[in-house]
Amino acid sequence: MLRNLFRSPSAPSREEVFETLVEGSAFKLERIVSTGQSTPPGEWYDQERDEWIALLTGRATIRFEHPAETVTLSPGDWLLIPAHRRHRVEETAGDRDSVWVALHFHA
Repeated sequence: MLRNLFRSPSAPSREEVFETLVEGSAFKLERIVSTGQSTPPGEWYDQERDEWIALLTGRATIRFEHPAETVTLSPGDWLLIPAHRRHRVEETAGDRDSVWVALHFHA
């Protein structure tokens, strides 16, 4: 079945849309579509696996806890987040879709 990474979900959503593209025993590749969402206040991601993310469209800002760092991503930017590096999505573009691909894996 042919799919397109850039195509928006058929129905607008108030929540981020997560779609698993392919998954194996040691990895998971997913597509995420954000439309202005951010991590809820006071919450942080602390993941068991490394995560490689690439932003295809839109804009996003990621904040890391230790060491404190804020990174703004534009289309084409990618980032490797080591397992257990606490981070949060500060913001995503509210005026257009921010489409990501995320690869979760054990190094």
